[in-house]
Amino acid sequence: MKKMKNWVMTATLICGAMMVGLGLNGCKKANTEEPVEEKKVVSEELIRTSQSWDGVELPDYFEGRPELVAVKYVFPAGKKLGWHHHVAMNYGVLVQGELTIIGLDGKTKVVHEGEAVVEMVGTVHHGENRGTKDCILYMFYLSQKDLPLAVQHEDIPLE
Repeated sequence: MKKMKNWVMTATLICGAMMVGLGLNGCKKANTEEPVEEKKVVSEELIRTSQSWDGVELPDYFEGRPELVAVKYVFPAGKKLGWHHHVAMNYGVLVQGELTIIGLDGKTKVVHEGEAVVEMVGTVHHGENRGTKDCILYMFYLSQKDLPLAVQHEDIPLE
């Protein structure tokens, strides 16, 4: 019983010392450190346009109820996406890597990390990661229920 009382008393003293130490450290920091500047929300407009990346005017909005869709794409290094076109307007931000978009007409756009891009609507194109690390792309579609995000053109071979 005496051993148990000693153990309890030792544990209590250690816990008490830790609590006092934490309290003192907190007081020291409050008294010796410079006041922390409050951080504010920062906004940066990445893009504002009525044209896709190839300079073509975007179509008018659909009539009826919209469906907004957000998609995260990960393109492994060396990966090519097949030829396709979009029915609905969409835009995105590349958060990692570098993505090359190629139109069937040969127009090319390289999107760099941190850049926004407005995709072509109704124009056949494909994307590819020519870099050495994965590309991560967040895309936002202004669509309607039951519309595909992309229409694939599997009959057109990739080079």
